[in-house]
Amino acid sequence: MFVDDRRAASSVRVTNQFTVMATTRRTATALFTGTVLLSGCGPTLVPVMENGQVLPDRTSAVVTQAGADVQLERSRLADERSLTGATALATCTPDLCDAIARGEIAIGMTEAQVMAATRTTGDAWDVRDSSGMTTMTARSGLAAPGDAVGEVAFVSLQNGRVSAYTYREPQGYRTVTSPVDATLAGQAAARADALVREGDEFAAAGRLDLALDRYDRADVIRPGDPETTLRIASTLDKQLRPFEAIMRYQLFIHQMELEKIEARGEVAARIAEAIARARERVLILEQR
Repeated sequence: MFVDDRRAASSVRVTNQFTVMATTRRTATALFTGTVLLSGCGPTLVPVMENGQVLPDRTSAVVTQAGADVQLERSRLADERSLTGATALATCTPDLCDAIARGEIAIGMTEAQVMAATRTTGDAWDVRDSSGMTTMTARSGLAAPGDAVGEVAFVSLQNGRVSAYTYREPQGYRTVTSPVDATLAGQAAARADALVREGDEFAAAGRLDLALDRYDRADVIRPGDPETTLRIASTLDKQLRPFEAIMRYQLFIHQMELEKIEARGEVAARIAEAIARARERVLILEQR
């Protein structure tokens, strides 16, 4: 009896151990499965750097590649400019070749010669063709096309040759339509006209100080012009500065007398009328 009881008790203990082990395995499996499932739903784990660890230098590689791309673009533009310059010089007359060497646009140039003179390529222009007319419009940007004279706004070509070109200047736009316009005297006259127009706008708005400033500057650029002198006199007259106005009216009369000598017919009559009005203002101001 006692032997059978011990065997029975031992059998119960073995059975209990197997039961505990099976339960432990099921628990571990459930925990592992839950961990895997939760890991797919939870936040992404970010690796933590250890002290002294150095990240790979990806910025350096990006900068190096960008530098290489810039160098390739520069080489491409240089090659294109060289080809354009060779084509331009191969077909130019002596005068146009000299203009290209100076870096100036000139009437009669071809499209390739314009780019050679401005040291640009086709990337710097928007070109539009229409019935024998070609318009090259400068693309805006940090490096706007220009020649030795100034920043170029657009170039007009007729039958493949430059017929006019326009500069962008502080006083506005200045267009060159003949070789005379491209001379220093022509440039001065164009700038003076622009200043006079700007002065007229200020005068119409009642801003006489600014108008007089523009007229004075135009008079310095193109001295001896009667129309500018008359504008200065009239502005001083409106500002109630009679002494200065009288001096300018008298100068205008003198300038117009010189022109009257050379004028004929209707032109002379208009000059005489202008002189008479100026003398009338002088008399009125002197009586004040």
